Amino acid sequence: MKYMVTIYNNAEANAAIEGDAREEFERVHKQMGEELKASGELVDSNELGVPGAKVVRTGGGARTVTDGPFTEGKEIVGGYYLVDCVSIDRAIEIASRFVEARYTPIEVRPLLH
Repeated sequence: MKYMVTIYNNAEANAAIEGDAREEFERVHKQMGEELKASGELVDSNELGVPGAKVVRTGGGARTVTDGPFTEGKEIVGGYYLVDCVSIDRAIEIASRFVEARYTPIEVRPLLH
């Protein structure tokens, strides 16, 4: 089963990761990427950029495009891992190993199609 592990980001997480947790953050992501590739569980992974992001809305026959990725929340999606695991428990185990989980939510969702 494939799962999307979505890593959110917020000001508290940014401050921690840019401070004392930076080395651990880089080490864990590198290690997880290597481990998931070796096990065959990694389908795709990437960090999402903030500069150049746009928010698109349509309504009343008009399209509105604004600078993003900010919507109405305090958190933005910082990146993702698309994994192919035996169970949601394994996907949760993967998500819980990221440094960001200490500061901001990491969402695990099954892909339906």
